[in-house]
This record gives sequence, C-alpha cells and structure tokens, in this order.
Amino acid sequence: MHDTYFLLVCVIVLATIFDFINGFHDTANAIATSVSTRVLSPKTAVTMAAVLNLAGALTGTAVAKTVGASLVEAQYITQATVVAALLSAIIWDLITWYFALPTSSSHALLASILGAAVATAGTEVIIQKGVYKVLIGLVVSPIVGFGLGFLLMMLMLRLFGRSPIAFVNTFFNKLQIVSAAYMAFSHGNNDAQKTMGIITMALVSYYKLPDFNVPLWVMILCAVAMALGTALGGWRIIKTLGVRLVHLQPIHGFAAEASAGTVIEIASRFGLPLSTTHIISSTILGVGATKRASAVRWGIAGRIVMAWVLTLPACAILAWAIYKLLAMTL
Repeated sequence: MHDTYFLLVCVIVLATIFDFINGFHDTANAIATSVSTRVLSPKTAVTMAAVLNLAGALTGTAVAKTVGASLVEAQYITQATVVAALLSAIIWDLITWYFALPTSSSHALLASILGAAVATAGTEVIIQKGVYKVLIGLVVSPIVGFGLGFLLMMLMLRLFGRSPIAFVNTFFNKLQIVSAAYMAFSHGNNDAQKTMGIITMALVSYYKLPDFNVPLWVMILCAVAMALGTALGGWRIIKTLGVRLVHLQPIHGFAAEASAGTVIEIASRFGLPLSTTHIISSTILGVGATKRASAVRWGIAGRIVMAWVLTLPACAILAWAIYKLLAMTL
C-alpha cells in the first residue's frame, strides 16, 4: 500500500473531525458541574469553555510528542495506519455519545493507534516504554483525582463547615466560575494536543522528517476544531456527569473542578495524555464520597467504568479491522 498525498489530506481532515467530536463529546468534562450547580447557564458555560479550550490548546506540545512519537515506531507507520486509527476513535466516540456514556476519547484514540499499528507491522512496532508510561498515567490519574477531590472537599468542609449556607453558596458561586475556567483551560491543553500528535505523526511519516516538531498551523487547526466542538456542546453527557452521578452544590463543584484541573495541568506539562473524562468523573466521585457513600449513585458510576474498560480492547480491535479493510481496498 503506497502513501499518497490524498491519504495525508484524509488524515488531516479526519483528525480535525475527531478533534471537533472530542470537543462536543468532552464539553461535559469542563462545565458539567457548573451547569448542574446552576452557577452558570448552559450557554454561558459552553461559550467560556470554548474560548478557554482554544487558549489551553495553544500552550504546549509535550502531550503531542508523547502521542505521536512515543507509542509506535514512526518508520513503520503509513497514512492508512493513521486513517484507521482516527476512523476507529471517531466511530467509538459517536457510539458512546449516542448512549450518553462519558467514555474516554483518549483511551479510544490511543488504543486505536496501537491496534492500527499492529495491523500494519506487527507487535514489534510498539514502543513498550512509551505505552507503559501512558497506561500508568491513565490508570493512576483517576485514583489521584478521587483522592485529591476527597481531600480538597474535606478541607473546604473544615474551613466553611460552620459558615451560614447562604454565605457558602454565594462565595462558591463566584469561585466556581474560576474553577470551571481552569478546568476548561486544562482540558484544551491536554486533549487538543493528542490530535496535534496524530497529524504531526502523519506529516513525519509522509515527508520522512528527521525530527518530531508540531507545526504552528497544526496547533491552531486543532485548537480551533476543539473549540468549535465545545461550542456545540454535549448536553446528553453533561446530564450524566453533572446530574445523575452525584447531587452537587457550588462548593462541591469547585472542589471537583479545581482538583481535576490541577491533575490534568500537571500531567500535561510532563507529556502525559490523560483522560479528562476519567479525571473529572473521579474527582466528582471523591467529592461526593465526603457527604456519604450513598450520595454517589454507584450504579451509574459502575456503568461508566464498564464503558472505560471496554474502550481499550474495542477500539484496538476496531482499528485493526479497519486497517485490514483499507489494505484490501487501497
């Protein structure tokens, strides 16, 4: 199968579509708690999230380099490999969006890259050190998010537990706007970079470039695509995260968003492509657990976890199958 300029264009188009879908699929990550606590109206929250997603996406490329250069050996990757990975991730995102499941676009994309790469050149194409790094981040980060959400909420309760409820709600109504903005910025920083990594991987493969450097136009393209997707919004998933998972007050929303934003922002600086869905869901659970165990609707939480677990093998197999189909037709 020969790489062509047409396939490179297909990669860029599909990557932009994935980034757009990622934006509206993951809108809930940044603003679900703010909407559910009624601190922000849906329209205002979405607008703010779109602007800050755009800003966050332009602040670094460490995650892009991990995704594009640390998972699979670049010399074995073809444009068809990347096309198969993107199609797989897009299909999975649309399926889970339809069923209102806040699954991980990161899991979908990373698993699809590995599945398509193995279909292209076998298991030797996988860079084990890079995969282990990513898997450790994906597995450990929700645990850290749960713990940080729990601890921050306990601190808030200690500081404000005896304050009048009206004062607490008024104070955190304002403060949660800041935490929602922080969460939206960190979401754009981590998630948009994954697509930057994919496009740059394709460019390096096609042009046989010696170094992996993300072009400025790729950064801008991915940032704008995610911002537009965020502006469209993902209201079905917002309902699952912000309303069904646990009942939130402004103080709880602040603790969840501040905890999630901190975990994601630190990871982004170290080049770890986290699941923002994992992080905000785990911090919401951690915050909810400070009220009482029954405050968290664990049945819905279990449904979300099951979707997460299924994402990795499902997307890897789907990407493998799509590549084999492309290999027969191209």
